[in-house]
Amino acid sequence: MTELPCFRSLALREIPKPDFADVCLATLPEGSDTDPTLWANRLFSLGSMPRWVAAALMLRQVLVPLIGVPRAPGNTFAVTDQQGDEALIYFQDKHLDFAVGVGVDSVSRIIRVTTAVELKGWQGRLYFGVVRPLHPMVVNSMLKRHTSPRKPPK
Repeated sequence: MTELPCFRSLALREIPKPDFADVCLATLPEGSDTDPTLWANRLFSLGSMPRWVAAALMLRQVLVPLIGVPRAPGNTFAVTDQQGDEALIYFQDKHLDFAVGVGVDSVSRIIRVTTAVELKGWQGRLYFGVVRPLHPMVVNSMLKRHTSPRKPPK
């Protein structure tokens, strides 16, 4: 029997016992860059997100003050570290902390987005209660936007 390597992520280094965690995978397009910081910046740039995801983030900015959660600053999705084949986005806030590891396996041609979240108080639970069911759809649509083969224009 072959032993599989232990799964590690910078996201789990920052939040080792998350209240929520998930991993989304996609296949890298042929010839694409394998720099994880480049991929993290590309995936989490507001201008390159699917329109519905960018609209949801803008709606979030309007609604969260109603439950006492501060609006997200412009650097929320800034890369805070890179080690080897993974870049880290780590942000601490009043209602939750989140860590996202964007890993690129250049041999398997796989990109991996690992998310870990630690909730803080009732505001974090309320906020993430809404976000949680949408989270995998959001991340997978961001990955799909940047990894799916482009259809030729008609």
